[in-house]
Amino acid sequence: MLELGAQIPDVVVVDQHGAERRLLEMLGARGAVLYFYPRDSTPGCTVEANDFQSLLDEFAAMELAVIGISKDSVASHNRFCLKEGLTFPLLSDESGVLCETFGVWQEKTNYGRTSMGIVRSTFVVDAAGRVQKVYRSVKTAGHGMKVLTDAQAAALSLD
Repeated sequence: MLELGAQIPDVVVVDQHGAERRLLEMLGARGAVLYFYPRDSTPGCTVEANDFQSLLDEFAAMELAVIGISKDSVASHNRFCLKEGLTFPLLSDESGVLCETFGVWQEKTNYGRTSMGIVRSTFVVDAAGRVQKVYRSVKTAGHGMKVLTDAQAAALSLD
């Protein structure tokens, strides 16, 4: 489980277009927002993705990349991006390596049933790939704005 100050792994991942990309090379000049979500095209995940999409220019102005990650397939990610007009990368972690490393693959209880799944979580990393902020068990409504506001406040304190 990655916590504050931890280094994210330098792994090769596959995006929604099927392109292999090195995670550390996907970071913006000041870092990235890596958000883990359970499943493409579900109501909560759609709200969260659209929230980040609507704030993409503001994150770009801060030189922070936005990257979504789930265990869904490349084809599923591609359909989700086309349907919702998403222009940021969605990474397919079908093997679960990233989910395990970041500690988001956990036991969950839903309607009295226990199963393993992704616990919605967001990590803000710096340009070197070190974790600067962690959000666990995220609620989707307004989350993108909360991450942006916190990132802006942190940037101001560094200036």
